[in-house]
Amino acid sequence: MNTTKSNKNIIIASIFGLAIIIAAYLLGDAYIQRSNPSGSVEVTGLGETNFTSDLIVWDGSFSRTSTDLSSAYSSLERDKQIITSYLTSKGIAPEELIFNAVQSREETESKYSDDGKYIGNRFLGYTLTQSLQVKSKNVEKVEKISREITELLNRGIGFYSQPPRYYYTKLADLKIELISKATADAKLRADMIAENSKGRLGDLISAKMGVFQITGQNSGEDYSWGGTFNTADKDKTASITVKLNYRIK
Repeated sequence: MNTTKSNKNIIIASIFGLAIIIAAYLLGDAYIQRSNPSGSVEVTGLGETNFTSDLIVWDGSFSRTSTDLSSAYSSLERDKQIITSYLTSKGIAPEELIFNAVQSREETESKYSDDGKYIGNRFLGYTLTQSLQVKSKNVEKVEKISREITELLNRGIGFYSQPPRYYYTKLADLKIELISKATADAKLRADMIAENSKGRLGDLISAKMGVFQITGQNSGEDYSWGGTFNTADKDKTASITVKLNYRIK
């Protein structure tokens, strides 16, 4: 009887002792984890560069009105030949001229009776309009011609010119360059934060690219959530952001 009780006491003591050992291990491990905290840092890097457009697109149009449709077409065709001759004499290649299809519309005016009642329309004639687009890599030349196009007025042609639009044909390469710059900038910022916190940079957790923005240099344009794509300025600034998330050891 006493032997059985003694054995039971030994077993209880052993279990109690094992529980103390396990608890001590867990507490010690928790202390180690607390004394070696692991975290992460999220940084945003910017890649930015200035560049000059290498492609210009310039649109314009001219019109003729006549009560006779055939006469209107003849006048418009004569204007087209004069415009083509003028532009090529200024150095624009014929293949850089794109003439679009002729658009026509009937011109009318409302008629009213002596007492002010509407009584129908009066036919005034046909207006034919043709638009022209110049697309060239000779940006400076076309830019200059677009400012001098009023010279056609002296030849009796009403040419309606729109402001040129400017583009860059190597945007894909430029974008890759900016992503590289933004990533390097973000990495540098992360290294500095880790160093200041007495840690060191660990593995990259995630990377996210921001929106590609193109604005006019010194234009004061605001960035947009969907991305800004300036075509009004010849000299532009392109930028992109990259957000990196690193572990800190």
